[in-house]
Amino acid sequence: MNLMLGDCLERMKEIPDGCVDLTVTSPPYDNLRTYNGTLDWGDHVWKPVIQELFRVAKQGGVVVWVVGDATVKGSETGTSFKQALYFMECGFNLHDTMIYEKSGMAYPDSTRYHNVFEYMFVMTKGAIGTCNLIKDRANKYVGTQGGNKRGGLCTRGEYGARFNIWRFANGRDNSSKDREAFQHPAIFPEALANDHILSWSNEGDTVLDPFMGSGTTGKMAKKLNRRFIGIEKDESYFEIARARIEAA
Repeated sequence: MNLMLGDCLERMKEIPDGCVDLTVTSPPYDNLRTYNGTLDWGDHVWKPVIQELFRVAKQGGVVVWVVGDATVKGSETGTSFKQALYFMECGFNLHDTMIYEKSGMAYPDSTRYHNVFEYMFVMTKGAIGTCNLIKDRANKYVGTQGGNKRGGLCTRGEYGARFNIWRFANGRDNSSKDREAFQHPAIFPEALANDHILSWSNEGDTVLDPFMGSGTTGKMAKKLNRRFIGIEKDESYFEIARARIEAA
């Protein structure tokens, strides 16, 4: 494990070219939250971060970018889409636009439906190198049947690959059992990090989180026998992350 305290724009420069198999990260969402009362965020930050992610990614490597948008003056900002398009400008492929469906939500104003999802953009550097699709969706029909496109038989197992909308219980009592993690305002469920790490990497691979926060990605990377590089600039969150990862 390589845990770095500091600004990711500076500390990522220490990571060699093409050494990261998978990045799983959730950057700040516009101005939705501050972190210990501060937030320096905008395209002057996320554009160079994306450039660095392309540099450090291996050929075939994956970036999972979990993000949402703020609503400002009655309009969603669309920042998430701008970021996805910028990934593509930098050379990434948009492999999949996945949805993280939450079990809980914040109440919107009276003119909107309740927002219960965030985007999980899956980016690849070239053709995807590792793909271990999770097969936990019960098939309606099991066994050998006719009717495939070539007129032959096809065999379905008991379970098929899940769809690209993933539902996780969120909130203080569901995202983690580590109570210290909730000193951070925006943790995501451990199961989300776990399932992406399983899907896009293998044991021994290197996983990066440049916005480490409370260390959820690092904890799950360690439990799944991956190497991990984590960067966090807030010292109090860094210490929380380090304790959670060391205890995993």
